[in-house]
Amino acid sequence: MKKYILDLTVAENVRLNANYVLLKLTQPEPLPEMLPGQFAEIRVDGSATTFLRRPISINYVDRKANEVWFLIQLVGDGTRKLAESQKGDVINVILPLGNGFSIPEGSDKRVLLVGGGVGTAPMLYLGEILQQHCKPTFLLGARSEGDLLQLDSFKAKGEVYVTTEDGSLGEKGYVTMHSILKERRFDMIYACGPKPMMMAVAQYARANGIECEVSLENKMACGVGACLCCVENTKEGHVCVCKEGPVFNIKKLLWQI
Repeated sequence: MKKYILDLTVAENVRLNANYVLLKLTQPEPLPEMLPGQFAEIRVDGSATTFLRRPISINYVDRKANEVWFLIQLVGDGTRKLAESQKGDVINVILPLGNGFSIPEGSDKRVLLVGGGVGTAPMLYLGEILQQHCKPTFLLGARSEGDLLQLDSFKAKGEVYVTTEDGSLGEKGYVTMHSILKERRFDMIYACGPKPMMMAVAQYARANGIECEVSLENKMACGVGACLCCVENTKEGHVCVCKEGPVFNIKKLLWQI
């Protein structure tokens, strides 16, 4: 898929909570094609300590508004500088990068989308695309109610189930402890979040003979497979997650589970 270097304009900066903002970017021309699970490399201007672009998952593509959304977690100088962007500011991005999630054939597939923390970001756009084929079910996890993001947007795409570690919303515990995993049978599972969470989801999928894809969050720098920062050892050898992934079928991974 063709990659683009674009100067996009901030259409809106939505402060979701103390640790997250939602940046909505646009341009006069129609945005290029993007697949759920792909990401962008975003240049950070005006930060004396940030020299590399920041890899950010594509959260959503609003074709009617001609906007691409990015969920930004404030974890360092680069992301904090991005969070200060105001409406009308211009941000340089390279997109779309990497390979996205596969879309199952048929309209009768029962699919589960599992997201933990900022790993919920790519699940929103994936849910949008899956709606054209089936009714997706979301299982979202966070430390507490205040850490659950974009719930209303997810509810507009399908059924939403929630876990929080402190029990402040939904079932108490981790996503892999949710009762829906015992009550329902799924044909396909997609997951993104902390590696221990994804490994637990993969273990559940393997134990139950369910196809599963995960989006890895290895540290990335270049986004095109040149710097070798994000190498993952797989059954096919060492690969760059930014180029060969970030989405992988768990059958290709060497996770010891």
